[in-house]
Amino acid sequence: MISVNDFKTGLTIKVENGIWKVLDFQHVKPGKGAAFVRSKLRNLRTGAIQEKTFRAGEKVEKAQIENSRMQYLYANGDSHVFMDNETYDQLELPEERLEYELKFIKENMEVHIQSYEGETIGIELPNTVTLQVTETEPGIKGDTATGATKQATVETGYSLNVPLFVNEGDLLVINTTDGSYVSRG
Repeated sequence: MISVNDFKTGLTIKVENGIWKVLDFQHVKPGKGAAFVRSKLRNLRTGAIQEKTFRAGEKVEKAQIENSRMQYLYANGDSHVFMDNETYDQLELPEERLEYELKFIKENMEVHIQSYEGETIGIELPNTVTLQVTETEPGIKGDTATGATKQATVETGYSLNVPLFVNEGDLLVINTTDGSYVSRG
């Protein structure tokens, strides 16, 4: 058991028969009444994000998540195949469980497969990925208003806003937590 006062971003907990990852938290001490912890949690089984409030000092069960490194191989219909590089065991995960993550992974990329008590609950992406731009409009010379952006599509099919100087064929570093442009690769 762990106290909600000890929450950290990335901590996994078991609450209401669900496995949750702490995305954000805030300790609140109102002038009147008891202190509490406001948190933003992601359900690791469904991907749903929920805000939950706990009383200060409340205890929750810590969920021990096991991570194993696997390589993404290919899409097989509506599922995706991953392989353990040491044992060569293969694992298929349904597409609906990986909707967000598929925007950032490409063949032969290594990811962490997360499991809880033998049940595979999803994959953990690296903080940033480098992907190649496959489609974008050319930047217009002189069009340099501060913070001007345009749409670009990368090799996985994901579209994001990028600065005007980005061209087709460029490698982009993309933040996987919010899908935003970080820099050129």
